Amino acid sequence: MNQQLSERDVRIEKISKMRNMGVVPFAQSYDKTHAIAQIIEAYGDKTLRDSEEIISHPEIQVSTAGRVTLYRTHGKLSFARLLDHSEQIQLMFHRDNCSLRINGELKTSIPLTKGEDPQSGSGGSSGEGTSPTPPSEGGSEMTAYKFMEKMVDMGDFIGVKGEVFKTHKGELTIFVSEFSFLSKSIRGLPEKYHGLSDQEELYRKRYLDMTMNPETYKRFLFKSKFYQTLREFYTKEGFIEIQTPILDNAASGAAAKPFITHHNDFDIDVYLRIAFETSLKKATVGRFEKVFEIGQDFRNEWSDPSHLQEFTQVEHYAVYWNYEDNMRFTEKMFDYIFDSMKLERRLKVKDKDGIEKEVDFTTPRARIDYAKGVSEASGIDITKYGMEDADTLRKAIEAKGISFEGIEDMSTVTLIDYLYKKVLRPSLLGPAFIYNYPVIMQPLARVSDTDTGIVEQFQLLVNGREICKAYSELVDPLLQQANFDKQAAAEAAGDDEATSGDDTFVEAMEYGMPPQSGFGMGLERILAILTQQDNLRDVVMFPLMKPRNEGKDTDEE
Repeated sequence: MNQQLSERDVRIEKISKMRNMGVVPFAQSYDKTHAIAQIIEAYGDKTLRDSEEIISHPEIQVSTAGRVTLYRTHGKLSFARLLDHSEQIQLMFHRDNCSLRINGELKTSIPLTKGEDPQSGSGGSSGEGTSPTPPSEGGSEMTAYKFMEKMVDMGDFIGVKGEVFKTHKGELTIFVSEFSFLSKSIRGLPEKYHGLSDQEELYRKRYLDMTMNPETYKRFLFKSKFYQTLREFYTKEGFIEIQTPILDNAASGAAAKPFITHHNDFDIDVYLRIAFETSLKKATVGRFEKVFEIGQDFRNEWSDPSHLQEFTQVEHYAVYWNYEDNMRFTEKMFDYIFDSMKLERRLKVKDKDGIEKEVDFTTPRARIDYAKGVSEASGIDITKYGMEDADTLRKAIEAKGISFEGIEDMSTVTLIDYLYKKVLRPSLLGPAFIYNYPVIMQPLARVSDTDTGIVEQFQLLVNGREICKAYSELVDPLLQQANFDKQAAAEAAGDDEATSGDDTFVEAMEYGMPPQSGFGMGLERILAILTQQDNLRDVVMFPLMKPRNEGKDTDEE
């Protein structure tokens, strides 16, 4: 009994058949001279020859390549759609004027091995209700036109050369005089309207999401342009881009739980960085005055639509600046990005509860006092509590009927941070600068000269979302070591988000660190806002996912 083969099996069988015909199913290269968008731009407004004239005496005007996403045949004529990185375009093939290039030679027909039928094939190109079947027996050759119909499937890559014209309906089309087979797709693409729609599958198979959903593809083009614009701005402002280590002996620079891995050669445990801060500030000891870095940070914490364990940041440090300078610089940065990328200043932004509000990114920004705002919103004067007052503050918070998960194990620093996120942050529309943080909140920030209970720090908030953070830097090594010692006590007491000490960083400071201001911005967060996405994973091309429990992933039914 003949058992019907799956579509994947039929496509694999076609690979074998192609090789027997002398066709390489996975080509080495192709001379692509035109992106599809270039063809559309160059020929869209031109007066072009009529299709009947082209069919009898075609010319070669363009050479392009891409993925076949549609195919339909009408007797002597067949039509396909070709998709590349820039656009898509219609192709037309004619039975009496079609050649396939094989090993550098043009063939209007291809000899078959004995027993193969030139009419056989899966019919997979049409994709219209045809059950996949294996090639049958008989025949001696297959025309190039029939090869396109029978051997090329949806998702395959081909290269085409031909002349551009417009159909009677006005659609720009390439009349294909010759084509080359470039790469076989063993698995079929999802249906355009009923295929890949499950959100988890979109994350796991982002390559299909970008192929089938133009908006997803455009989102990641936007992301690339955003990075380019950001780098242009920093270069224009005199900053130097440097790279700092991902693996380090200390997880310092922020209050976060680190990832730990083992270095086999040194036989020690090391940390994946949670921030670039200490390394970038070391560079300022070594003569650099304006430095920035764009890269990944890793924090072994929870995941939700606004948090990722692996995320992208930009950090910069400018010698001789204070946090007020960085506020003005941040406004200038956003103006440059919005102007260069021609973005609307008014955007719809959802808060963490999914409530959408219109936010106006026109500068200048509003400014809100952190310590005063939290105290007024909660009825608790947070400036009165030191590192040793965690129990007292916890009781004060609970007495106000306020609670959050893990409150029983938090240090004073973490309690204040969670209190702010509970009572003040949700009410802020912004964009607004939040400044004047209690000194214990940021051990790497500089204490105000006018108020020793406050550090010179700000954050930019947009409808409850923290976008960036900056502060006047602490450059006193003795005070820095004292702050690290306090954080170590909190860590020993069970706070796994306490900032780790870093002896090599303090040693670098002791050689003299110039006054400066630093800045850090989570790029997924600002990109999610600019592209109107609710989940940060929607701006990550290949987000980390849990492995499937059921074993090997397959598209087979």
